[in-house]
Amino acid sequence: MSDYPQNAEEFVELVAALRFEDAFNPYSDLCSDFDRPDAARIRRRNLAMVLDAAIDRGVDSIWVARDLGYRGGRRTGLALTDEAHLRAHADLLGTPPLVRSTKGPVMAERTATVIWQMLIAIKQPVFLWNVFPLHPHAAGNPMSNRCHSRSERLACRHIIVGLIRLLSPQRILAIGRDAQLALDDLGVTAEKVRHPSYGGQAEFIAGVSTRYGLGAADRQETAPLFA
Repeated sequence: MSDYPQNAEEFVELVAALRFEDAFNPYSDLCSDFDRPDAARIRRRNLAMVLDAAIDRGVDSIWVARDLGYRGGRRTGLALTDEAHLRAHADLLGTPPLVRSTKGPVMAERTATVIWQMLIAIKQPVFLWNVFPLHPHAAGNPMSNRCHSRSERLACRHIIVGLIRLLSPQRILAIGRDAQLALDDLGVTAEKVRHPSYGGQAEFIAGVSTRYGLGAADRQETAPLFA
């Protein structure tokens, strides 16, 4: 393998090999509370299918958030995607059905709900990723979210650079100021929109609508879901 991945399989292999303290790797780790026995394999396959499709058909944009959350990407292995939107993610890039890797009820995430509301509205293939591609959590509390550290971010620089080389997007959109600053620290230039959490839904919707030319009717359909 060269310094950077040459295809989706090599990319997934690189991400699955990452190891950090107090960070769950959904492509190689198992959650004893919620995961099926083959969960890591399922998440690797889901990511490989999505990336393969993005490479084959081409994507104009990569949307990049900060890191995986415990209600979304930790369970699906797909950035900004909860289990409630696995079908929408498959439809977006035209992949075979994406499979749940967990047991119990389907989990939904507020951020993912707003993100997918907009992705469905713009009707363009977009690849979703995170600056830190794992789920960082507080020590002793795996079902929590923490911001990744700068050392963790720098250790993963080859991952996002490799992704950009594979996809050659016209636009990189940072979801939130934290993501933009983290990308800038890695030497990656990105436009920024407001993160939809903490009262930012309306600004996020307006920012995406402006960048993708959504009209008044589209804006009305994409009103904030949460107060």
